[in-house]
Amino acid sequence: MTAEASFDDFLKIDIRAGRVVRAEPFPEARKPSIKLWIDFGPEIGERQSAAQITVHYTPRGLIGRQVLAVVNFPPRRIAGFKSEVLVLGVSDTQDAVVLIAPDRPVPQGGRLH
Repeated sequence: MTAEASFDDFLKIDIRAGRVVRAEPFPEARKPSIKLWIDFGPEIGERQSAAQITVHYTPRGLIGRQVLAVVNFPPRRIAGFKSEVLVLGVSDTQDAVVLIAPDRPVPQGGRLH
């Protein structure tokens, strides 16, 4: 059963659009991951994230791609790397992550409504 959340709970989560400007393999992580540097525009700036998305994505293929991410969770250290945002995705039938992204270009830092 899914935990119930109020609309006010939803409003606390700040989900923004950003563009991947740099991506690198992350072999030091326990689970296969990619290091991402994401530009969220002038208000938020560039933030980094470690994402377990290696089944469907390569670092090179992620450059320039828009993604959605939670930008107001506390940073986490993952194998010495500071992950500042949580990139959003959905598991496919094989439990591999498929990224969530706008279907048209949107401004960097645009907030999910």
